[in-house]
Amino acid sequence: MTSETPCRDLVVVGGSAGSHAALARMLPLLPADLPAAVLVVLHLAPELPSMLARVLGRDCALPVVPAADGLPIEAGRVYVGVPNRHLVVDQGDLIALRNGPRENRVRPAVDALFRSAARWAGPRVIGVVLSGGLDDGAAGLAAIAEQGGVALVQDPQDARFAGMPSAALAAVPAAEAAPATGLAKLVASHAGRPVAPWDAPDDSLIWETDMMKDGRSAIAQPGTPVGLGCPECGGGMREVRNGQAIHYVCHVGHSWSPQSFLAASDEGIEEALWTAISAMQEKAAVLGELATRADEAGDAETGRAHREQAERVARSAEVIRGHIDGKSQAAGTSS
Repeated sequence: MTSETPCRDLVVVGGSAGSHAALARMLPLLPADLPAAVLVVLHLAPELPSMLARVLGRDCALPVVPAADGLPIEAGRVYVGVPNRHLVVDQGDLIALRNGPRENRVRPAVDALFRSAARWAGPRVIGVVLSGGLDDGAAGLAAIAEQGGVALVQDPQDARFAGMPSAALAAVPAAEAAPATGLAKLVASHAGRPVAPWDAPDDSLIWETDMMKDGRSAIAQPGTPVGLGCPECGGGMREVRNGQAIHYVCHVGHSWSPQSFLAASDEGIEEALWTAISAMQEKAAVLGELATRADEAGDAETGRAHREQAERVARSAEVIRGHIDGKSQAAGTSS
């Protein structure tokens, strides 16, 4: 895939909600002689087969194929990620599909692809972040920029969901932003340009891509310890910085952007609250039964005490439920 003179020959594209439409506008505008390969990762439902490659290939001048493990990366082709497998670059010129730790609660993850590209191709990479919620792709795009690659972002006003583009621009303020059609022109203009030689990748890139691919690394885990537990496995985590972007990584390789960590934490809190409500309702039911038995036995004082306690427990359960309902309504309004 590479020549003696390195050039920008690897385009990595990532998105989530709303990115299908952006890709459908972007890919058909790429020239048939594009001197670069294009690797695409979208957040896909893990349990369903994906027809994305076939759909995107209908109007594209470049051949569009599903990614396959061990497939050589060739210029002038588009490789699309498949459900429940991380799509990563291996050794610079091969595709690897891995069932590694989820990143930002998803597999495939945009950050996983972007980091692997930054490690193996450095300044040869053109990274593109499309429409989507939360902030997957921001830290990966920052890694690409740190290694000398080009950072492109769909204009948040052009995106159906501005979360991912906005987070990417915050992490890489120097990134070029354009509508989906403009991104195609920018990719074509950058592709094939010669690049200068580059230094070895950061230890954090080596460790994270090793863990994704093999589950182990000769590099010590990078980053600064933080007092946070991994929402996926409960392990301790470290904070890793790429430019202005931060993310958290546990010792087995689960990776969390700040927004995805908060979303997972919210889910864990809600699950705990529902568990508490269930326990309270069961306690109130038992207390009610004890009150009835006490009344039947002629012990009015004990019956009254049990009944009052049952009412207090039931009111507490309702308060917690009202808090959950309020949060759910607020989330629905904000989305």
